[in-house]
Amino acid sequence: MSPIQNLIRQHHAGNAVGLPSVCCANPQVLQAAMEVALAHGVPLLVEATSNQVDQFGGYTGMTPADYIAYVRALARKAGLPQERLILGGDHLGPNTWQHLPPEQAMANARDLIAAYVRAGFHKIHLDCSMACAGDATPLPDAIVAARSADLAQVAEQAALAADLPPPVYIIGTEVPIPGGEASLAGGLQVTRPDAAETTLAAHAIAFAECGLHGAWQRVVALVVQPGVDFDHSTVHHYAPAEAAPLSAFIAEHPGLVYEAHSTDYQSERALHALVRDRFAILKVGPAATNALREASFALAAIEDALVPVEQRSHLAAVLERCMLEQPRHWQKHYSGSPDHLRMLRKYALSDRSRYYWGEPAVTQALERLHHNLDGLDLPLPLISQYLPEQVEAVLDGSLPARAADLARHKVGLVLARYVRACHANAAEALC
Repeated sequence: MSPIQNLIRQHHAGNAVGLPSVCCANPQVLQAAMEVALAHGVPLLVEATSNQVDQFGGYTGMTPADYIAYVRALARKAGLPQERLILGGDHLGPNTWQHLPPEQAMANARDLIAAYVRAGFHKIHLDCSMACAGDATPLPDAIVAARSADLAQVAEQAALAADLPPPVYIIGTEVPIPGGEASLAGGLQVTRPDAAETTLAAHAIAFAECGLHGAWQRVVALVVQPGVDFDHSTVHHYAPAEAAPLSAFIAEHPGLVYEAHSTDYQSERALHALVRDRFAILKVGPAATNALREASFALAAIEDALVPVEQRSHLAAVLERCMLEQPRHWQKHYSGSPDHLRMLRKYALSDRSRYYWGEPAVTQALERLHHNLDGLDLPLPLISQYLPEQVEAVLDGSLPARAADLARHKVGLVLARYVRACHANAAEALC
């Protein structure tokens, strides 16, 4: 039995356990996630998204095999045992190729799925919910399900050929937009139980028609909209009463839970409620990278107070310049006056700046920032002023006053909420 299937069995047995999913490629965020997993004695699920990592390199420049090697190397360095590391692929399907006709987009998606499974990704989110060129919008459930089953068949064959354990699958048609909504001004519509039932039935038929009876037993979660999301400046918080019918529906399916996307910036109380209500897989990404951005800007403010101007990293200015020179990651997402755009590039909760931390100029500025500060004895008043959540840990000796440690600690505080929400029993459930 897959460790994720074991967790679901425990959940349906009455233990309110869950599993956070860290969707990120940033090394500092991943290291922080590993430190949190070690501190709490729980496994770690790390996921790559189809636009981050694909057979052509994605925006990170990594193929699935590259990403697996990269994350496993970070785990070895952090001391996280490989058996406690679970790798997943998010939004795997024609997402990146929506501009192409369905035949071409799905051909690329098949290659994508095969590359992920051969590399060793165990949790596969089959996302064929998006329309390709010439498709009807929105896509009917039957077409989404047929395309998902097509990709599941490719995944099964890839795992068999590579002599790997067969993957577990996540399905769904009402899939929130990756990275948060562009705007929540119109509110959110919680998925109706009858829509969830239609999705499940369509996928069951499609899998059966492809002879995927064993794979269907490894469909472990359904992506729905539980009423949580965020945009550039607001958060739509979880309202348990609104999702109660949806929660009751999945309770009738012992092999399934829900996977909740875009749970970034939810309160810890809301995260606990989500897990309790069978939204047992909690996805987080931009909230973690935004915490890293906040920490880095705070460290740059400390640098401004201590370092002569000609020696400073000028991190925020370098990041802004890179975003202006290469606007493709934010231009379609942000709108408004020049001043508003400037604010969004730096501070938006959707954190499109996360796409630029790997740019050479930004990397060099961050390295200079850390070098400048690590050569100094950082004054406690400045740490207290700009990193108040970290100063107590510095004072009690549990946190070194070094730039990278301070930044990871801030990220770790965000991720620890998810581990606590998923309950201490999660470690036992996944063993």
